Amino acid sequence: MVDMSNASTAATHVVDVTDADFEQVVIEGSKQRPVVVDMWASWCAPCRTLGPILEKVATEREGAFLLAKLDVDANAVGNALLQAVQSQGIPTVIAFRDGQPVNMFIGAYPEQEVNRFIDTIVPNAAEVEAVEALAEETAGDLESAEAGYRDALEKDPQNGEAAIGLARILAGRGELEGAEALVEPLLPDAEAERVMSIVRVRRWEADAGDGALGDARRAAASGRWREALDGLLASFDEDADAARESMVDVFATLDDDPLVAEYRPKLAARLF
Repeated sequence: MVDMSNASTAATHVVDVTDADFEQVVIEGSKQRPVVVDMWASWCAPCRTLGPILEKVATEREGAFLLAKLDVDANAVGNALLQAVQSQGIPTVIAFRDGQPVNMFIGAYPEQEVNRFIDTIVPNAAEVEAVEALAEETAGDLESAEAGYRDALEKDPQNGEAAIGLARILAGRGELEGAEALVEPLLPDAEAERVMSIVRVRRWEADAGDGALGDARRAAASGRWREALDGLLASFDEDADAARESMVDVFATLDDDPLVAEYRPKLAARLF
């Protein structure tokens, strides 16, 4: 009797890909989870050995990656891809993440080696926890998000996403030294730079400076954003460099707030 549940599971994690859907399935799909492209042909004996191993591993990994099988004889994209990776033979297996090829091998690897290859491209436990923590942070559950980021860092102290996420939470509640320590080693990563901007803005609560610039910074530290941005523009005559840097920090802190789109042209007009 055929185990239809296993067949259904395999169908979920193993697909045939063609010229028509390669972009959608492989390039776009790899932005959601890793996609492993198995380039094969019907005349290729090693392909017939490797194919079932890849399918078995894909089923056992339960969706950690998608196996996309590409017949190079029937699809021009197969030959183009072989040329791009400078492979002269099949089976060639290429792993994609975030729309880009990240690893590959050529030949009929045994199952143990296939599993080792897959281990290099699927998210580890720390990466999974960091992604889940980000979802909790986005949903406003900061307590669960903080616990998730801390768990991820315990598993992998080098996990940048977890470090930056935890730093965002710490900076948001005023634990500025802790936030700074987490992101400083990751600079100039763009999100780490954003956290540093948040830290600088929060520090204006205690040390904003004097004059119009200081008043504008104190308004920002208090969350009076429009007042702060107007004040920073007005303080350009006092100290143009400091006003510009302060506006950049406020923009980074506000992120995608509509005020950023409103005031960027005003900043550009003062600069140019």
